[in-house]
Amino acid sequence: MIWITGDTHGDFQRFATGSFPQQKRMSRDDYAIITGDYGGIWDGSPRETYWLNWLEERPFTTLFVDGNHENFDRLNESSVHHWHGGNVHFIRPHVIHLMRGQVFEIGGITFFTMGGASSHDIQDGILDPASPDFEREYWFKRRTRQMFRVKGVSWWPEELPSDAEYEEAVKSLDEAGWEVDCVLTHCAPTSIQQKLDGNYTPDRLTDFLQMIKRRCQFSYWFLGHYHRNCVVDDRFIIQWKQMVELQWE
Repeated sequence: MIWITGDTHGDFQRFATGSFPQQKRMSRDDYAIITGDYGGIWDGSPRETYWLNWLEERPFTTLFVDGNHENFDRLNESSVHHWHGGNVHFIRPHVIHLMRGQVFEIGGITFFTMGGASSHDIQDGILDPASPDFEREYWFKRRTRQMFRVKGVSWWPEELPSDAEYEEAVKSLDEAGWEVDCVLTHCAPTSIQQKLDGNYTPDRLTDFLQMIKRRCQFSYWFLGHYHRNCVVDDRFIIQWKQMVELQWE
């Protein structure tokens, strides 16, 4: 069994047995996939440790691609391992980060993964704690209820892929013959994003995903990021708190 859901932002209540009773029939060889903004690796607090251990104790295996709201400093401290055909970080033995630009074969289904996205809640800027005016600017923005983030605290430039990650993605798809069963990302290709809201600004990642949409053969594309549940152009399944089972013939 493979179940897929959207952003969790460190809140895993949807995986409680009462909300997700299907897990009673699941094993470690069954999977729940989170399409970015996992948020479970953030501040190293006792609360974070509790929920990571709680998630590890679920009967299934949790997989996730990264979004834009992740602590990339901490996430990238994990050692890289090879698992089911691609590179991963083991957050716990059964809580696994599917890294960018990889192709995995899981339960006989092939998945291409490309996490990351541009933050849309930084309209009023990103503050650098190293700036001499940081304290003054921070409290002014707080008092005036501006939408901003703090570098290395609530925002990281690694929210968007590096050149090496784009190169890895192309290499992986070359090796797969540009054909996979499913694509897992956090944000959408440019054309799909524009259908959701014409005010979204394209960027290098959405344009890269647009190229993949055009060139790659796939059956379904699962993503999060936009905090809504809908289907676009039949194959693009956008999720937030909704969970759907992937059924494959």
